[in-house]
Amino acid sequence: MSASTPKLIVVSGLSGSGKNIALNVLEDAGYNCIDNLPLHLFETLAHDMVRQEGRLPPLTAVGIDARSPCRQLMALPRLLADLRENGIVCELVFLEADNEILIQRFSETRRRHPLSNEYDDLEGAIEKERQLLAPLREAADLRVDTSRTTLHQLRDIIRARVAKRPAGALSILLKSFGFKHGLPRNANFVFDVRCLPNPHWHPELRPLTGRDPAVATFLEESPEVDRMFYDINDFIQRWIPSFEAEGRAYLTIAIGCTGGQHRSVYLVERLCRSLEKLGRHVQCRHRELA
Repeated sequence: MSASTPKLIVVSGLSGSGKNIALNVLEDAGYNCIDNLPLHLFETLAHDMVRQEGRLPPLTAVGIDARSPCRQLMALPRLLADLRENGIVCELVFLEADNEILIQRFSETRRRHPLSNEYDDLEGAIEKERQLLAPLREAADLRVDTSRTTLHQLRDIIRARVAKRPAGALSILLKSFGFKHGLPRNANFVFDVRCLPNPHWHPELRPLTGRDPAVATFLEESPEVDRMFYDINDFIQRWIPSFEAEGRAYLTIAIGCTGGQHRSVYLVERLCRSLEKLGRHVQCRHRELA
């Protein structure tokens, strides 16, 4: 992508999931941001980008929410596909969170949900919004679950994976997690490493994490850990070119152990180092350590 090629980021998702934060990060990165753009105006913007009229800025980000008519929301994926066919680089980023987290956030801020009315309580409004935005969620290039994500972490995710990602590069996220806390959302691949020796059963290692040298030393003494690392590493490196050939911009790989503190953390850190040596654009996140 040349410096003059227009690039469009569409940020959508559930109210309270962090859309404004994402737009603020993109604005700081040099994007011209438009929040809550009516979809009938989005069509005009899309046509202008194709015709390169109006001296549009090369980096544009728009926020789309559920207040647009349902028919127009369902048409957005087609509009984005048309833009891509006309040579415009565009991505759809969708933010979401669990219902109980969204309810808590609205309660803490005392904000009114944009779809709430005299007939729908807050939970009903959230469910209605989730249904309305389902087509956008399915069409998204990147889905970010902010249920267990702090403001700083969300800023880092948007900055690293969207705003600062090199043109044409595949953004790879390696994420550790604990099965006892539930499976992560939006992972393209999930690897279960609970079969490996568990540092939890050693009292001196229990309070540490997979980032600590003592835990790494313990795990590296096991041939099984090395075999697991090389199998996952080879799998990722073998299939990355296929994702790139398909034009994918994002790939999320989750590695889980029981508590998400030792084995999965160690393997994610080691895999990150391996991919970085190959020049890959990779980010790691440890869900349970947050």
